[in-house]
Amino acid sequence: MDNQFEIFLVAPPGLEQTLCDEAHTLGFAKAQPVPGGVSFEGDWSDVWRANRYLRGATRVLARIGSFRAFHLAQLDKRSRKFPWAEVLRPDVSVRVEVTCKKSKIYHAGAAKQRIEKAISETLGAEVSDKGTVQIKARIDDNLVTFSVDTSGESLHKRGHKEAVGKAPMRETLAALFLRAAGYDGKEPVLDPMCGSGTFVIEAAEQAMGLAAGRARMFAFEQLATFDASQYSRVKAEVLTPSENLGDLTFFGSDRNEGAIANSTANADRAGVSVLTQFTKAAVSDLQRPYGPPGLVIVNPPYGTRIGNKKLLFALHGALGEVLKERFSGWRVGIVTSDAALAKSTGLPFKQPGPPVPHGGLKVKLYQTAPLP
Repeated sequence: MDNQFEIFLVAPPGLEQTLCDEAHTLGFAKAQPVPGGVSFEGDWSDVWRANRYLRGATRVLARIGSFRAFHLAQLDKRSRKFPWAEVLRPDVSVRVEVTCKKSKIYHAGAAKQRIEKAISETLGAEVSDKGTVQIKARIDDNLVTFSVDTSGESLHKRGHKEAVGKAPMRETLAALFLRAAGYDGKEPVLDPMCGSGTFVIEAAEQAMGLAAGRARMFAFEQLATFDASQYSRVKAEVLTPSENLGDLTFFGSDRNEGAIANSTANADRAGVSVLTQFTKAAVSDLQRPYGPPGLVIVNPPYGTRIGNKKLLFALHGALGEVLKERFSGWRVGIVTSDAALAKSTGLPFKQPGPPVPHGGLKVKLYQTAPLP
């Protein structure tokens, strides 16, 4: 394998450009948005950095090689010649996933069997559907491309969130919506329906310069390319905390006592409780915090997700009234699948962002300029 290869960051569809912007800020200057993610050339240390520090990527794939194959016998032969030992370890189990598109090899199951057999017989690794490391084979227009999933568990699993409520938002998605709403780690953030505290905790972590993946393991640690001493240098990199950290607080409120308990526990485990404040309060009781204006961001109940539609319109209306009355100078971001609910807040939204899959629905970010 070459020292440089394609690294693919998986993004929620619709937020590729937002993830690309984050990749640029982390120093991946040549990253480009493509359908389904972000692509750039890099080496293994870039793979480690992307997994550990990117907040918005769902997972990080390393494209480890490709060849043409027009029938199963050719796929079998070329898979056996592939230098698996350069990337995979014989003592670590492997699982294989295959997709076929516009190719003469159209049976993904048969292709999977050939690749699995090639790996097990040439490398000697155990191959099973519960393998530790995943190889993704894409056969597109007769080109077979092998990628290794270097993340393992999805990157939204930061390693410190145990308590979640109903319809939680994934940390990776919350991080991208925060960025799309203009959050840069230097202003207060408030979520008036905080659930398990995801927006608040993500914002506080970013302000403190904490690495997203600091509390978890990754699949790349089980690869032949892993070098523990080099990775310790990657881990030693320090992200810059906000200059006005001492003045910042991140606020969450919710009418549900269980949500407040969950959020508080999650913030504590994440190591951000010094900057976070969670309060039991209904939307109508929401008070403007002391200090400079910032960002109100909320993922309220909507549509088929939760509850009675009439009550939802009343809730959104009440939220809009409180924000217009008490939050002059603050920007607002609302994530919803329902344009009518967004409109019912009466807030002066700009054009909404692109539709993004979330919980079986397509949601959009509606945001305002600073409120008058």
